Amino acid sequence: MSRRLTLPEKILQHLAVERPEQIDIEAIAWQLGAKVKYRTLHSCEARIVGQGGRAIISVDDRVPPKRQRFSVAHELGHWHHHRGRCLICHSEDIGNNRRQATDPERVADAYASDMLIPRYLLEPLLREVRKPTLKSIRELAVKFNTSVTATIIKIIETDQFPLMLVCHNAEGRRWFFSAPSIPPRWFPRKELDADSFAFQVLFGNGPEDAFPRRIGADAWFDHHSAAEFEITEQSFKLPTGDVVTILNLPERMAG
Repeated sequence: MSRRLTLPEKILQHLAVERPEQIDIEAIAWQLGAKVKYRTLHSCEARIVGQGGRAIISVDDRVPPKRQRFSVAHELGHWHHHRGRCLICHSEDIGNNRRQATDPERVADAYASDMLIPRYLLEPLLREVRKPTLKSIRELAVKFNTSVTATIIKIIETDQFPLMLVCHNAEGRRWFFSAPSIPPRWFPRKELDADSFAFQVLFGNGPEDAFPRRIGADAWFDHHSAAEFEITEQSFKLPTGDVVTILNLPERMAG
């Protein structure tokens, strides 16, 4: 049975968007009744103010362009789902994977993700990807003009690869995101194992991994059978200093 399109995907198809580079978020916002303005904001990163069928989206002009695009799409999510409510979006609200799925900010994030990385465009491109390495993911991020993190999360949602994304800082695990087919018993450890390559990236100030590296699954998971498996990990640093790691599990672990 074919997957049903989400509302953002339906909008994109209605606008005849057939390639990632055709996703002009400002033009889409205008079609939906919202004008985008970039200016210095001090109390938030983005906000939307509207009345009737028209609105103005304000985005902080100091944030990187990819972040601005996501913020515009995020505010369009609020415009659709939460019209009439007063919501001010701070930087920690947009793209925050630690929130509950029903939280208004997570709902707006999901809308933005579907708008900027629609699966009907992503999945055909993924069929050309033999291994989901950081290099191949970055190439897709360039096509969609989105951040690497947002792109990986969307790839994980498709469940075409048994992937997990885990974010750590010096205090421990901040959040993680798993492919739907990965059983919940594979819950990543809170603290990074000193033998993991991610540990060296976070605490050793080493360079990010140039390629995925093999490591015992027990370095990442407490489950009693973890020692039976080997996984690959590849880490990169965010501007915040947090380290994000892509874990690729063998299919036997995801079964």
